[in-house]
Amino acid sequence: MTKFDVLAIGNAIVDIIARCDDAFLVHNGIIKSAMNLIDAERAELLYSRMGPALEASGGSAGNTAAGVASLGGKAAYFGKVANDQLGEIFAHDIRAQGVHFETKPLDTVPPTARSMIFVTEDGERSMNTYLGACVELGSDDVEPSVVAAAKVTYFEGYLWDPPRAKDAIRECARIAHENGREVAMTLSDSFCVHRYRGEFLDLMRSGTVDIVFANRAEALALYETEDFEHALSMIARDCKLAAVTMSEDGSIVLKGSERIKVDATRVSRVVDTTGAGDLYAAGFLHGYTTGRTLADCGRLGSLAAGIVIEQVGPRPLISLATAAKDAGLS
Repeated sequence: MTKFDVLAIGNAIVDIIARCDDAFLVHNGIIKSAMNLIDAERAELLYSRMGPALEASGGSAGNTAAGVASLGGKAAYFGKVANDQLGEIFAHDIRAQGVHFETKPLDTVPPTARSMIFVTEDGERSMNTYLGACVELGSDDVEPSVVAAAKVTYFEGYLWDPPRAKDAIRECARIAHENGREVAMTLSDSFCVHRYRGEFLDLMRSGTVDIVFANRAEALALYETEDFEHALSMIARDCKLAAVTMSEDGSIVLKGSERIKVDATRVSRVVDTTGAGDLYAAGFLHGYTTGRTLADCGRLGSLAAGIVIEQVGPRPLISLATAAKDAGLS
């Protein structure tokens, strides 16, 4: 019995978002447009140097789950928080979006993860993430009945940083495939790809993962090439279905020899690119799990991504279902 369209698994993180200029990034040794893993001491230092900030529940896969729910889909989420203030904020926010979230929180340290996100004038975001409780996500947090009841189980590549999560992902993939379901992943970040390139390729080539989401930089990093066409050909060979995003140039959906070019949604102004890839995956997976054509899946992804980059924060502030209807994509 299908109960959920998408089960998303990821690092449960509360985002702390502030604006800054490029000089601030240089002065504080922050790599622009990347996700930088930091320890508790570094987290405290950067927080002390931030300007006025917005706190919002985030985490890549959590954003995707929220996007699926906003589109009218049935979403579930696995992710570890602590029994603390930020953990309560995260749990409240994702449940308020209509997402099933019952992962048991930690009663002790480490605290709930947080990411200091610095947004520059060009809309690019530079993330500095203290994983905290995230590293404790493991196989004992897997709800087998939820995995078995989800059409697609989707996880973020960032989960390959905390080692216990790998076992949880493999267990979920086993359950999903035994129940005739599919598994999807996002490569998350080119630096993440460089760290785990061999393991990511093995997940794809072994059939553990059926669907892959990547952006241009991640696809190039995965195949250690500067030839984008070569990267596209390789990713089409290595997995059942792939969607590769290219910012303002739209995206390309690849399935075997089939290749579909999807235009980006036009936006009036890029405010904050945080969550763009996450919401693209949400739109695509919502279309995929409701039987839409691959072209429409890509269009839904572009629509959701376009909406989220016109606002501050990684989760849609308007109903994506309404936006999709208005765009003729419902």
